[in-house]
Formats: sequence, C-alpha cells, structure tokens
Amino acid sequence: MTPGRSCPLDYQLPADSFAGTSLFSCDSLYVVGGLYGNEQALAALQRRLLREPEARVVFNGDAHWFDCEPEVFRRIEAHIAQYSLLRGNVETELGRQENSAHGCGCAYPDEVPEQTVNWSNAIHQQLSSCVAQLPGMASALAGRAATAVVEVAGQRVAITHGDEHSLAGWQCDRSALRSPERQQQLGDWCERNRISVLATSHTCSAAALATEHWAVINNGAAGLPNFNNGCYGLVTRIAAQPSLAALYRAKIGNLYVEALPLNYDQQAFITAFDQAWPEGSAAALSYRTRITQGCDEQPQDALIEGFALASTLCALEAHFV
Repeated sequence: MTPGRSCPLDYQLPADSFAGTSLFSCDSLYVVGGLYGNEQALAALQRRLLREPEARVVFNGDAHWFDCEPEVFRRIEAHIAQYSLLRGNVETELGRQENSAHGCGCAYPDEVPEQTVNWSNAIHQQLSSCVAQLPGMASALAGRAATAVVEVAGQRVAITHGDEHSLAGWQCDRSALRSPERQQQLGDWCERNRISVLATSHTCSAAALATEHWAVINNGAAGLPNFNNGCYGLVTRIAAQPSLAALYRAKIGNLYVEALPLNYDQQAFITAFDQAWPEGSAAALSYRTRITQGCDEQPQDALIEGFALASTLCALEAHFV
C-alpha cells in the first residue's frame, strides 16, 4: 500500500480512551487542530486569547507541517509549550525512532488522488529531516498523548485528532457524519462515555453536527483557509458563554460549541511559505492555491445538522479581530 494511505496499528485508540477522568476543568476551551506550522495563525490565536485569559487551550495535532526550517519549528514548539498538546499523525510519524512505511500517516481514503498522497509524503520527508536536526524533539513529539477528556462547565468534552476510534480516522468528515448509521454510532458512543462534545480535526475540511444531546465539531484547519469568504483559519471554542466572534455555533446543554475564525496576517504567511517552499516544491504544488485563494466552499457547507451561522453582525466583528 502507498505510504500515506495505510493506517498503522498503533493509531487505533483503546476502547477506554475517553472513559477516564478529565485532564482539567474550565469554563472556556479552545481546540486548535491543523496549525500546520503557520506562525501567523499562532500569533492570531494568541491575540484572541488576550481577550479571554481564563480560557484553556488544547492543540489536537498537526501543529507542524510547513515549518520545515529548524529554527521555525523550534519557535513554534516554544510558543505552544504553555498549552496542552496532543499528537496528530504528523507528530506521531515525526516521533518514530526509525523510518516508517506509513509516510505522513494521513491514512488518506481512496478518493484522495495519488498525487496528493505523494506530495504529502514528500513534505513529511523534508519535515523529518528538519526534526533530525533538533536533538530530543522526536522523543518529545512521540511522548504526547493521542486523546484527552476535558470538563467544560460541568460537561465532558472528548478531544482527539481523527475520530473516536483512530488517531488518523476519517469518520468525522462531512460525508461520514451525514450517514444516519454513523450518527447512531456516535450517539451510542457519546452516551456510553458520557461525552457532550467530540472535537477533532485531521480531514482539513470543517464539519459540524449537533443533536439535542451531543455534538461533533471538526475545525478543519487553524493554519489554512477553509472557505471562500476570506483566507482565515478556524479554531473550535467550547464554553459556558458564547463568543461574539463565532462563525457558527450550536448549544449542547450549558455549552456553546463554536467555530471561530483566525484572521492571521495573510501576506506574511504567504511570504514565509514561499521562502520555505519555492515554486515546484511539494507543498507549493499541493497547497499554495488554497493558501492564496481560499477554498470553493461556503461556511454553511460545513453545517450538517444542528449548527447555525452566527448573525451577520457577529461575523463582521469576527472578520476584523
């Protein structure tokens, strides 16, 4: 099987991964997946947190991707060290002591073109060379947990990178979440584990589903454009009080489950990206159009059921934060 399509056995999450006690309790939680080494997006997140200093933050994997220069990689690690860190497939594969046959570990489904898979494997190889120049970094990445449960305003929130079964699972993408069978499966799982919200990322495409008792929110990417109405990242916010900056939200019990835009310095990001990944490189071929032009999808395309777009006023306020 092509590296990047396979799913390593150690990606499978134990059945009791989300059954234990909470990592911590808070009234406001940010879940940041898919930063992808975007320093400007990280700066935008930290500016937002200045407005909500009591909030807690969990990075749920793939904090790195475009940061293939050792100093940039080290800088990002230094900034995110103050938060709770989980590993995604990027961190897991970078943390292996020997070269893996799994490439980037993305476990891409069949519908993803082979060229995309090959580009991802090439990016991973260059990033691996970067980490090899940073003593102790691979071990630090490998030592991160794959899952966490956090109590937010008295309700249990499960956090991982892919889905509830696999570190790089794709069962929290839009197509899977639209299936009635999948929704029943998630409802049963949430009930067994006393989970109100499952927060994921991995698929690089935002998705949100809510019922009366539980919600799944996939933030797509914090460090890449997600929609066609601007080049901004997305983060998940789960809190006892709503945010004026929310793009869309649902309410589960006492919790507001929201997607917030990260309006990073777009020109600075493009400049940094072009320096690291010049024309013709794997990352430029795979990602530059998305970085510079955004995606074809609208925010409402991410909303499967139970979530609603925030008001125009809130959306406009968010755009300028």
